[in-house]
Amino acid sequence: MPSFDVVSEIEQHELVNAIDQANREVSTRFDFKGTNSKVELSEWVLTIISKSEFQVKQINNILENKINKRGIDIRCLEYSEITENNNEARQIVTIKKGINKDKAKTIVKMIKNSKLKLQASIQGEQVRISGKKRDDLQNAISELKEAKFDIPLQYINFRD
Repeated sequence: MPSFDVVSEIEQHELVNAIDQANREVSTRFDFKGTNSKVELSEWVLTIISKSEFQVKQINNILENKINKRGIDIRCLEYSEITENNNEARQIVTIKKGINKDKAKTIVKMIKNSKLKLQASIQGEQVRISGKKRDDLQNAISELKEAKFDIPLQYINFRD
């Protein structure tokens, strides 16, 4: 029985490369000289550090540009408020990966309402969709692409 998995994953190696490129650009730009501005990565949390809120926003633009060029969807970034204390501004950026239960239920409901003869099941942080016809599965992928979720979705393990 043909099936495929719907996941939301980020390639960590590409993310590390994008952060390194952003840090390199920040260190060479004239407007960041002497500010000790940088982007730090620990697990799936980024910390943007600079002297002022304006500079943190500038680093955000650089980071988004580098991440986008590396083929990572920027919808996976979740920004917190910029905090300023003394002579430093920080912003925490959480990287969303995996499909949470609410989104998974929405995907399953959407597949069931699509009038296609498919079954969808939640398996941890992914959704498996299976059916008898390959064309139905391809139609399901196109419907999910049109749905515009706030997380990036990938379609993997397409099996006949």
